[in-house]
Amino acid sequence: MGAYRFARRSRITTDQPDDPHAVLLPAERALVLQPVHTRERGGLRSEEGALEETVGLAAAISLDVVQADLVRLNQKRPATLFGSGKVEEIREWLDAQAPRPGLVIINDSLTPVQHRNLEKAWNAKVLDRTALILEIFGERAQTREGVLQVALAHLSYQRSRLVRSWTHLERQRGGAGFLGGPGERQIEADRRALADKIDRLKAQLEQVRRTRTLQRAKRKKAPYPVVALVGYTNAGKSTLFNRLTGSDVMSEDLLFATLDPTMRRVDLASGTRVILSDTVGFISELPTTLVAAFRATLEEVLEADIIVHVRDIAHAETDAQRADVLSVLGDLGVRDEDGRRVIEVWNKVDLLEEEAATRLAAAAEARAKSAAGTLADPVPIAGSAITGIGMDGLNLWIDRLLTAEHRLFRLSVPVSDGAALSWLHAHAEIVEETRSSGGDADLVVRLGEKEAGQFRARFAHPLLSEPASGRQEEDRDSASG
Repeated sequence: MGAYRFARRSRITTDQPDDPHAVLLPAERALVLQPVHTRERGGLRSEEGALEETVGLAAAISLDVVQADLVRLNQKRPATLFGSGKVEEIREWLDAQAPRPGLVIINDSLTPVQHRNLEKAWNAKVLDRTALILEIFGERAQTREGVLQVALAHLSYQRSRLVRSWTHLERQRGGAGFLGGPGERQIEADRRALADKIDRLKAQLEQVRRTRTLQRAKRKKAPYPVVALVGYTNAGKSTLFNRLTGSDVMSEDLLFATLDPTMRRVDLASGTRVILSDTVGFISELPTTLVAAFRATLEEVLEADIIVHVRDIAHAETDAQRADVLSVLGDLGVRDEDGRRVIEVWNKVDLLEEEAATRLAAAAEARAKSAAGTLADPVPIAGSAITGIGMDGLNLWIDRLLTAEHRLFRLSVPVSDGAALSWLHAHAEIVEETRSSGGDADLVVRLGEKEAGQFRARFAHPLLSEPASGRQEEDRDSASG
């Protein structure tokens, strides 16, 4: 397969490939290998698509990928993954390059033994899929929480690979003088040190988790529903976030461009105020260490009233990416029976041919009319976060799903109670407002049960249930689409 090249500043590793603590430094050329297990073929994702994604991951940390190849395997070799002939062939290829690539990326999970043997055979740093994603996360993390999560994932990954660098060390001598017997091995001391670091990081992250729990509790008391953007990495979540909020969150065409969660208040067209949350992108075969480390961040999704699943509908493997996202959501505990509504944005229609984009928009509109709004049957919206196509429809559907359970109430508020009137205008949909002869405001408002309870707790004015008129419901339906 042809070589991939990126005109970006590269990165290199230390000159000790057996060091598990080595980090990537500027200026490295890399070879990317995609093992293809002939006995495991099948599924939604193609071999070429997996290879291309790995090249994209390498680009995310500015590596210079000089060659990317598929490598077919009849069986996985316990010592080196590849057969001895293939290992030698790759070593000869590396030796023939000028300058010689110092990094080999293998899009698979390597055991510590395989990792060590391949680095020794090729005299190059080797990164498997987990290590590569960890490198990206390490570079992207900006907040204290993100840094802690990446550090925890790194240490958990390193702990299983200490054997790579400590097997040459003898036991440390125990006791004093010459009479002390053999002590613990260096690897045991290092494992204990790593375990201590991991315990400290977990304690710090637990404090972060408690802080987030308190913040979520405060948001529950506020009448603002939460809308969480989720999706495969590079599907366009941050671009959509910027489009809806007018923010300038980083939204480059890179995998994992956004790592730390961002939240903003947004006023919908109807006046409904929501909190929009941008989350880290998902990816196929996300390392379990990362799922565990970032659980505190991803728990924002569990608290969301609406999940907006952003899909790159122009991607050749959009169905496979959708399946991966739903799998991660399932692992997090997101279930249809929880009652939250789901919208699926078919993003990047601007990359499709005009005829295909038109057909897609028609299909989305037809499906939306009968969609249940669940993970299995989401409300589809075809659009483009870049051009703004379909974004008005997205706003209207968010509004419709948020207010689907709302009821009409009638009440009278003295004009002297400015606080109650202000609260209603900020947090309720004002359907009708007139002035009585005495100067009181007579209102018909639409509220959810949560908001109605909050109003009753703060103000003494009775809310009287009001059956919706046919005209009011028709107006509401026409406003929603």
